[in-house]
Order: sequence, then C-alpha cells, then structure tokens
Amino acid sequence: MPRTISTTISPEGSLEVLSQHEVNRLRDTSANGLHELLRRCALAILNCGNPTDDGLQVMETYHDFDIEVLQQDRGIRLKLNNAPAEAFVDGRMIRGIRELLSAVLRDVVYVYNEIQTQQRFDLSTGEGTTNAVFHILRKAGALKPSLDPGIVVCWGGHSITREEYNYTKDVGYHLGLRDMDICTGCGPGAMKGPMKGANVAHAKQRRKLGRYIGISEPGIIAAESPNPIVNELVIMPDIEKRLEAFVRLGHGIVIFPGGVGTAEEILYLLGILLHPTNREMPFPVIFTGPADSADYFARIDEFLGYTLGDEARSRYRIMIDDPVGVARAMRDGIDDVTQFRRQQQDAFYYNWRLNIARNFQEPFEPTHETMAGLALHHQQPIHELAANLRRAFSGIVAGNVKEPGIRAIESHGPFRLHAEPELMKRLDELLSSFVEQGRMKLPGSHYVPCYTLS
Repeated sequence: MPRTISTTISPEGSLEVLSQHEVNRLRDTSANGLHELLRRCALAILNCGNPTDDGLQVMETYHDFDIEVLQQDRGIRLKLNNAPAEAFVDGRMIRGIRELLSAVLRDVVYVYNEIQTQQRFDLSTGEGTTNAVFHILRKAGALKPSLDPGIVVCWGGHSITREEYNYTKDVGYHLGLRDMDICTGCGPGAMKGPMKGANVAHAKQRRKLGRYIGISEPGIIAAESPNPIVNELVIMPDIEKRLEAFVRLGHGIVIFPGGVGTAEEILYLLGILLHPTNREMPFPVIFTGPADSADYFARIDEFLGYTLGDEARSRYRIMIDDPVGVARAMRDGIDDVTQFRRQQQDAFYYNWRLNIARNFQEPFEPTHETMAGLALHHQQPIHELAANLRRAFSGIVAGNVKEPGIRAIESHGPFRLHAEPELMKRLDELLSSFVEQGRMKLPGSHYVPCYTLS
C-alpha cells in the first residue's frame, strides 16, 4: 500500500471564498454533484511525481482518497483523507502543489457555475464556445494584455526516450533565452522538458516572471499529472475546449515526438489552419526532434500528405536536431504574428480572429458506437476528414489512459474503426509504428491495443 497523509489545508491564492451553495455542490456525491470531479482532479495534482499514465490505476491505487470542502467564517479549508505522501515534506504540503490544487478548485467551481449552468454562453454555437474558453482563461489569470506575444505551445508525448526528453529541454532552453514562455499539456515527457529548459534560461536572463502554463482537462489529468514546473494551471471542461485554449492563447506551436495524443493535436491544428478564412493568418508550426526522431516525423509527414494534402504540409516546418534553429525560427514567426495583429488591431493575448469550425468544437464522446461510425474517407472536405481523424485518435487516447475509456474496453473489447482501404492501410502503419517505438504507454509497460481496424 502507498504511504498516505490525512490533513487539512487552506487554498493558496486562487480561490479562498465560496458561497454555501458552491460548497454544497462540491460536497454533493450524487451524479449531479461536483464531488467526484473535484476528487479525481485533486488526486491527479497530489499524485504528481508518481510515474503512471493509467488514470484507472491511479484511482484504484488511492481508492480511499477523499477531499472535503469545509466552510468557515474566515473562508474555506480543504480536508484531505489518505492523500499521496509524495505531495508533502515533513508533513506540510509542497507549496506549488497547494497552488495547483487551488487552481483545480477554482476551475471546477467556475466552469460549473458560470459556463455549464448559465444561459450567457450558448455552447451549441461557435461564438458561445469561444467566449466560454476566453472567460475560463481570464478567470485563471492566463490572459495578460500588457505582454507582447511570446507564448510557445509545446506538444509531444509523455512516453518519450531520454534522448528525446533532453532535446525538448534544449529547445525550451533556447526559447527561454529569446524571451519566450512555455505552454504545454502540463504532464511529463515532452510537456515537462521545454518548461525545465526555459526555466534555466529565464534564470540566466534574470527573467523573474517566467510563465509555465499547463492546460489540462478532467479526463486526462489523472494520466498526466502536472509536472512541478507548472506555475499556471488551467482545467478546461473537455478536450475540445482544451485544444481551443491552446490555439487561442499561444502564438506559435512546437511539436515534439509523441503518440496518438500528439497526432490528435496535429490533426486538430492543421484542420483549423486549412479553413479558407485562416489561410493568410501567420501561425508558426515546427515539428522537431533529435536525429533519431527523423523517421518518426517522416511517417507523420507522409500520413498527413496522403490524408490532408500538400496544403497541410505547407503549414509546418520539419527541423531535425537543431534546437537553436527552432528557437530562432519560432522567434521570427512570433514577430510576424505580432506585426499581423498590430495591422489587424487584434488582441495579443487571445486569438479572436482564428476561425474554428463547429466539428472541431463539439465534444466527442468516444464509445464503441461513435468510434465505429466515424467517416474515415476522402469523399468529404479535407478539414472534415481532419476532424474525423482527430476524433479517431482522441478515442484511442481515451482507451489507452482515461478511466471511462479503459473501463469501456474492459467491458466490450477494443474500439473498431472503419475506413476506405488505402486510408486504413496508412492508419495501420502509423499506429503500428507508434506501438513499435513504445509511444503508446510509458517505457516498460506492455501495450495491448484498444482498437481494431477494418
């Protein structure tokens, strides 16, 4: 049994006062309550540092963990029962973890009270969804109107080699030397490395307010607990709003080697950039990794060329084993973004002008029925094929690491995907390469595919 600690703490900085109604919702253990959502996200924060990418395993390991919100005259306190001992030093919770725990409480309460149960945001429309994403980021303090563009979103896998991890640190270091901040999915691997490198660079440049932004969502956070460098955490309500937050907040994107989650992000991004209204908008995108990753990117590039065409390939650059070149190219690209937004009188802190089609915004619930029903063929507009491929990869991510997906696979067997023959062949080759390279699970883990192709 893992070591645990039971204690009571005060929130740190994000949300110290709640109404009685909000406290009652957080205590509510019914299907309509917020207690289970808060419990899952809180456990993911407290489990920081324990190497696992299995959300179900985390919940089962700490099945007796619980969190209770206590209302007191001077504010609220959080009562933790059987919390992972790694979150404490000499009986006191590590301050960074306490801050992240407070961020979880803030976002769970705000999303429920202001986004999901209010009429002010019509989440069935593109405008309503984009406004909701804006308000969640603003509530979290992620929007900084006084700062020039400089947020680099870094995507990549949690299961990468040591050489790849060191490379992500090198790239982050050179980005940090050039006055850029880092935003990632907040977890380990390629999400941690760039932050770690930028943190050292910011220290060298005596830049005291370096930003290391982590954006997650309840379904994935247990499998990708925030790494210790994250100093701004935002929990979006679902994967689609998480992805929109990345592209609205960030000014450029660097993509490192990864698995199906990274492929999902690539398809989302390119599907958006291929929209006719976005074609003239500068948005630097760089695929990069060490020399040993060249074959990985060659396979990705080949798959994207077949499925989405040469126009999609024109929206990114592949730069192998060149951290300095990547940082310089990203700095130049973000300078172009700055000039474009000045000309258009657009905000630096939120990309309002980016057009995101509804099929990239609508939440996709991966079930055996919805996965089997995905339209994976070329008899549709390219951006719609990108959206459906994104959903296919999203379902595989759910089956790999998310608790509901893992339980669905255990109960009903693997998801079944249907596609036209040549596309299925290309998809099979890509997914098989991810398995062969150990990109589906953490090193040392045995991977059993959660999907079949037909």
